[in-house]
Amino acid sequence: MSRAEGVAGSSIAALVAGTVFGAGLATAEMTNPAKVLSFLDVAGAWDPSLGLVMAAALAVMAAAWLRTTPPPAREIDARLLGGAALFGLGWGLAGLCPGPAIAALSTGRGDVALFAASLIAGAGLFRFTLGASAIPDPAPVAGPPPTPTPRSSP
Repeated sequence: MSRAEGVAGSSIAALVAGTVFGAGLATAEMTNPAKVLSFLDVAGAWDPSLGLVMAAALAVMAAAWLRTTPPPAREIDARLLGGAALFGLGWGLAGLCPGPAIAALSTGRGDVALFAASLIAGAGLFRFTLGASAIPDPAPVAGPPPTPTPRSSP
């Protein structure tokens, strides 16, 4: 297989996976900020239905995690905690996080476009203030992605 065929195959797989992911987010109404905010409002009119979506996602990830070798553990540092706090703050204020925001761009809503623009601006600000050296370079594309390494049974 040539490099071009590998890149094309990877691109098609990414497009299909992204489309399925976006459709799942839309079906679960995670692209609806009001639905997300009602899930986060545990002291008020709490709607626990998105918890089922999260539980299903965790189950799928757990199954994948058991079949592959996990990456090396990272240190929990101030940057990680700060990023998690900013993510949670943005999610709680806007009712959107990056994945659902990208999927919701297809609705043409102005508040979603503003959120997505703010997301891009924040990523640019991060690169500008911390420099490109703060972000690890992705592995070069040399064909299809590697096959996950199965875990050995004890």
